[in-house]
Amino acid sequence: MQSLFLFICKSILLGVGLAMDAFSVSMANGLQNPGMSKKRMLIISGTFAFFQFLMPVTGWICVHTISERFTAFQKMVPWIAFFLLAFIGGKMLVEGIRGTEEAEEEVRLSGSELFVQGIATSIDALSVGFTIASYNAAQALSASILIGVTTLFICLAGIRIGRYFGMRLAGRASVLGGVILIAIGCKILFGGGF
Repeated sequence: MQSLFLFICKSILLGVGLAMDAFSVSMANGLQNPGMSKKRMLIISGTFAFFQFLMPVTGWICVHTISERFTAFQKMVPWIAFFLLAFIGGKMLVEGIRGTEEAEEEVRLSGSELFVQGIATSIDALSVGFTIASYNAAQALSASILIGVTTLFICLAGIRIGRYFGMRLAGRASVLGGVILIAIGCKILFGGGF
């Protein structure tokens, strides 16, 4: 078994790599709502962290139970993430371009939109189940917890950065946030992941 220090470092680095798309979406959310409360910041970051924890565990379970079916599904992962992010990003973009009074005010991310964002930004983490397939259940769970905690802190930073720029961009923040989400979806689709 590898040393504990090496295991922790590998898991955190894996978490950093997986959290980059969630970080970008967190920035977009901060841009869209620069007056977001700390509680709301924790809810959004916690949602991303939960899905980044859940997906590697789910992938590990799939590898150890239904790996043949999971391999076929894995080809669809970039398309699913692209469509989910493009839909949400397009909605933000349209609201920002219209310049309606609702778009000028701070827009609160709905629970269903946050759920979709959580899935879209973490669906590629399912394939991490293959990476950690040699781990036993306790190691896979520990690695996934570290990935989730890493994601939590990275997303909190993303929201703070987005809020900072959102206050300075005023009404254009929703347009920029929508463009960011669509760009992330394209990167996942055409770049094979983030």
